[in-house]
Amino acid sequence: MKTYSPKAADLTRRWLVVDAEGLVLGRLASTVASLLRGKHNPYYAPHLDTGDHVIVVNADKVVVTANKAGQNFHYRHSGYPGGLRKTSWRTLLEDDPVALVEAAVRGMVPKNRLGRAQMGKLHVYAGPDHPHAAQQPQPFDTSAIRR
Repeated sequence: MKTYSPKAADLTRRWLVVDAEGLVLGRLASTVASLLRGKHNPYYAPHLDTGDHVIVVNADKVVVTANKAGQNFHYRHSGYPGGLRKTSWRTLLEDDPVALVEAAVRGMVPKNRLGRAQMGKLHVYAGPDHPHAAQQPQPFDTSAIRR
């Protein structure tokens, strides 16, 4: 008997909406990364992009536990000597919560072209509104993610 491998034509990608209000950043990111990778599907294959499109709303209301907001930093580098810049999570959560959620999810997907393709299906918005109503997204039940 041969091992089943899903084909691109066999995949049906759903659109899911995850409301991040009151959810812990790491738990939200791991759940979203799992949905992007397709690990919840019965036809999951680690070498294929079998995941769904995920819309995260209310990213500005995500919770960072303990004192991580002041202790952890988001780093970026310009490519020049001495070009390392760091921003605390607290500042990033106030100024650009979308970047904080995207960076948390990006750290949990593969670091190759497959991971970049999966990140292309992530859409994060700071407020409760999103422009993807035409795709008829389904709400994702976040009760399994502990708050």
